[in-house]
Amino acid sequence: MKYTIVPVTPFVQNCSIMVCDETQSAVVIDPGGDIEKIVGVASKAGLIIEKVLLTHGHIDHAAAAGELARRLGVKIEGPHEDDLFLLQALPQQAAAYGFPPVQPFVSDRWLHQGDTVSFGKQTLEVMHCPGHTPGHVIYFHRRGKFAVVGDVLFAGSIGRTDFPCGNHEDLIRSIREKLFPLGDDVEFIPGHGPNSTFGKERATNPYVADAQFL
Repeated sequence: MKYTIVPVTPFVQNCSIMVCDETQSAVVIDPGGDIEKIVGVASKAGLIIEKVLLTHGHIDHAAAAGELARRLGVKIEGPHEDDLFLLQALPQQAAAYGFPPVQPFVSDRWLHQGDTVSFGKQTLEVMHCPGHTPGHVIYFHRRGKFAVVGDVLFAGSIGRTDFPCGNHEDLIRSIREKLFPLGDDVEFIPGHGPNSTFGKERATNPYVADAQFL
């Protein structure tokens, strides 16, 4: 398994292209915009995009998912159905944040705690991690020891919970009870900013470090 991060939208959101290096099959996670840029990266690398995956329904992560899936003739999987209200509100989100007009859509498959997503010869484990949004999910590649966590956790920070239906207690619980037990050596790709590891955040993140909970 390998990956490419494609920064998209004025929010510089980390759209991730995960690649099965045995088959060149790929999934695109959180295509928030800049479709031509995403397709260009995939085409240049000779990738076969099998699915579009979403961590949650905010505009900078989901705006281009419907159009990209239609263009490629593939399905959209994720997030959890508790984020349906956000996908239905994409037109309003786009207007509020200065994005091009976008149509709402419904994912082809809602994802839940314990589900898996497969492409090529790879499998990603799904964990439901509410807090930033109620339906937020993350994707974990156990063999490769890395995860795509959307806006749950960042290097040195955590996701906002002041958006509609955000919940700070749920977010902290998701990080400490679902992400950190995956292992200190797990590298994660956040929705924005540089990669980090769960171990580093456990040790140094001022919001969720172990020292804050002694």
